[in-house]
Amino acid sequence: MHIMAASYIWLDGKMMPRERCKVDILTHSLQYGSGIFEGIREYNTDSGPRIFRLRDHVKRFFNSARICSMELNISEREMEDAIIETVKKNKLKECYIRPFAFYNDTSIGLSTAGKKVSIAIAAVPFGNYFKDKEKGISCIVSSWRRINSQILPPQAKSSGHYRNSITASAEAKSLGANEAVLLDTNGYVAEGPGENIFLVKNSALVTPSESSDILVGITRDSIIKLAEAFGIHVEERQVHREELYTCEELFFTGTAAEITTISKIDGRVVGKGVTGPVTRLLSSKFYEAAAGRLGAFTDWLTPVR
Repeated sequence: MHIMAASYIWLDGKMMPRERCKVDILTHSLQYGSGIFEGIREYNTDSGPRIFRLRDHVKRFFNSARICSMELNISEREMEDAIIETVKKNKLKECYIRPFAFYNDTSIGLSTAGKKVSIAIAAVPFGNYFKDKEKGISCIVSSWRRINSQILPPQAKSSGHYRNSITASAEAKSLGANEAVLLDTNGYVAEGPGENIFLVKNSALVTPSESSDILVGITRDSIIKLAEAFGIHVEERQVHREELYTCEELFFTGTAAEITTISKIDGRVVGKGVTGPVTRLLSSKFYEAAAGRLGAFTDWLTPVR
């Protein structure tokens, strides 16, 4: 989808117009994919703009840095404040927020030792990632496997890891599908290129566990907590590929994807081919929480003041 350019970027403690943010073409993280990032949503609620699960996203950002041995030289609280400042400066009531840490160094070579780490934060208008997220999208199981902890740390949201996602997604689109589903190296279902996956089977909500080398999503965690709050049994376990064909409902979750129904997988219609009752309920409760209308979950929202 088309995304409007951000007007202002927070870069290393300074707010500046986007056109003034210059990075050398030889920057390490551009050449080698060594950056880390987050994707965060801001929603316009009845009480004004709120950032969804800001602290959890920032915590994951810092965990990615620890896994990648990247020294950020900023505290989590300072990072939260910088994100809020960026949203305010861009005067957006709803947006997608992209914090990005990268090695701002132009020397050639793989080593990151002693290299300067810069942090940039952008906030841009952003609508639906999938146009037909409620009607349902078609997916194929990719021929490419999800990276695992023996190869790269999947728990780190590192920019270089997304070459795996880009390759799988491009394959799916070349074959006429909207998106891919990746299996782990043991042949179990892992996730989408940028989404976690859930299925409904015998009225239970099932999702691949961390043992399937998933990135543990914030939206994924939100759906699990909402399901438990509304009496839906949740199973986190290994998922066989064929379960995707026999389940009653199937959907993606993610900051960009939010809740997106999968109506067809590998040419097979999922359930009745429409958004099912469990997906509909959880989607409704998710947006209620994002709008500040679920009292038990208002701590997920950070005011933009």
